[in-house]
Amino acid sequence: MIRKTLFVAAALLCVVAVQAQTLDEILTNYFENTGGVDKWRAVEGIQMEAKLNQQGMELPLTIVQLKDGRQMTSISFQGKEIKQGVYDGSTLWGTNFMNMKAEKSDAEATENFKRNLGDFPDPFLDYAKKGYKAELMGKETVEGTETFKIKLTKKPVLVDGKEEENISYYFFDVDNFVPIMVESEVKSGPAKGMVSQSTMSDYQEVSGLMMPFSMTQGVKGSPGQPITMTSIVVNPTVDGAVFKFPEEQK
Repeated sequence: MIRKTLFVAAALLCVVAVQAQTLDEILTNYFENTGGVDKWRAVEGIQMEAKLNQQGMELPLTIVQLKDGRQMTSISFQGKEIKQGVYDGSTLWGTNFMNMKAEKSDAEATENFKRNLGDFPDPFLDYAKKGYKAELMGKETVEGTETFKIKLTKKPVLVDGKEEENISYYFFDVDNFVPIMVESEVKSGPAKGMVSQSTMSDYQEVSGLMMPFSMTQGVKGSPGQPITMTSIVVNPTVDGAVFKFPEEQK
């Protein structure tokens, strides 16, 4: 009986070891195929210029992300600049679509934003040191493409003051080891309880790193919003004033 128990335990340990090794191999191949871990660690910032397709209209879009946490998304619409998800290092804010004035986010939204700062420049880069946990869930076919499904558990998020699991599922193409889709549950807002879905394609080289130039973001089961990158700059020179909350508003 003791021998049988030891044998079962040893077999389970072997299975776990094989799974862990397979996960490590997938992520190792991913970083090797997209430029290498050292180049990813050297990224201090990324600036993307893109076109957002909004109900047939193409809107110019600028996204800036810096290693120190500062971020900004700017949309040009009818001659006006609309900023969303702007973080200056302490304050999270965005433009109110109704009155076109800048408004600070509440404490919970700001705290959740801070908890996700480890995603830059890639959530899988040194993920264990960030307190993240990655698990290989097996294979799954995504729109005809065979993928490795990886579960990434990050720091918990706050929902009405209570912590909830923060889980995303990444689907890596089995041939070139790059993610082609990400899914996660929406925790708040009108789409609460639904699954957000982002797809990535058209990977191109930028300063020695491979990045997707075509993305679609939306809710699973519904048409998403296509985003086409027109340019991506690694380690750009950015004026810190773009992140500052405009204290004086008319």
